[in-house]
Amino acid sequence: MLMSFNPIAAWLEMKTQLPELAIEGIGIKYIYPVFLVLIVLEYVNAKHLFDLKESWSGFVIGIGATIIRVITNVFEITLYMFLFAWAEPFREQYLGYSTLGFAWYIWLICAIADDHNFYWHHRLAHNVRVLWAAHLPHHSGKMYNLTISIRNGWFITLVKPIYWLWMPLLGFEPIMIATCLIVNAFYQFTLHSQLMPSYGWIENIFNSSYVHVVHHSSNTEYLDRNHGGIFTFWDRLYNTWQKPIKGIVPKFGISHDPGTNNPITHNLFEFQEIWRDVKQAPTFKAKLMYIFGPPGWRHDGTGKTSQQLQEELRASGKFGAPTAVEVEPQAVRA
Repeated sequence: MLMSFNPIAAWLEMKTQLPELAIEGIGIKYIYPVFLVLIVLEYVNAKHLFDLKESWSGFVIGIGATIIRVITNVFEITLYMFLFAWAEPFREQYLGYSTLGFAWYIWLICAIADDHNFYWHHRLAHNVRVLWAAHLPHHSGKMYNLTISIRNGWFITLVKPIYWLWMPLLGFEPIMIATCLIVNAFYQFTLHSQLMPSYGWIENIFNSSYVHVVHHSSNTEYLDRNHGGIFTFWDRLYNTWQKPIKGIVPKFGISHDPGTNNPITHNLFEFQEIWRDVKQAPTFKAKLMYIFGPPGWRHDGTGKTSQQLQEELRASGKFGAPTAVEVEPQAVRA
């Protein structure tokens, strides 16, 4: 007789074996309520920056993403713990230590490494179409406000941990990795508002709403720029930096909009488009490109990637030309 397997019981058992994250308790008791208050205050003070139907859709998307994240976090941290323990003999033999420990400078290195991981996770989520399909709900809102910070795709969390797997192998404590991930997410909440001013020279190091507005804009000049989470120097290092251009009014949302606020549609429609393109692709290489190539690529040349669009705009001499609308959102005033 076959033994029955209860996935819920297995998940609960796995969860009980995980170390407690103090920052999770702090988030639930203090940080999340503050975030909710800030969203309400932003709405009260800037109703013109909100579309209530879109905002409610964003909340539903955020709730779905949170539920999936709670479930997958258990497997993610368990994987970190397994890799940490599995590689310990190799670290002791070849590197001379079993763990990097919890010294203050290790925390600092971990936070920087975490943001570097996030940069590449984020950049590839914009340049690999199947990853873009998973990340797209975060960008599909046409109004830029704090609700965008919780509007995360339901499927991106399934691939995100891949970029962090090297850290437990090298000896970073799993609880430290998880804590830095949460801190990074908390910081990024502050990046999604048009009411915040520029931080000035501080933005040479730290990200801000003023800078992040560029990332969420669908203007050709701004496509696939400013991928950093906490820090801005990754974009300068890897040539994806773009400061806000005076005179350009950001256009939020995506160029290929589904035309609905349905949360399920926003999480699925690009995957459906990929499947349609794959079925119609004439060659195996084209099928792979429709999945793993950059968004906008077409086998017959009828589509353009963000890089091609920017090259064309530069060649026309119109790159950075002011838009017709003169009133700019506060976040992009130079």
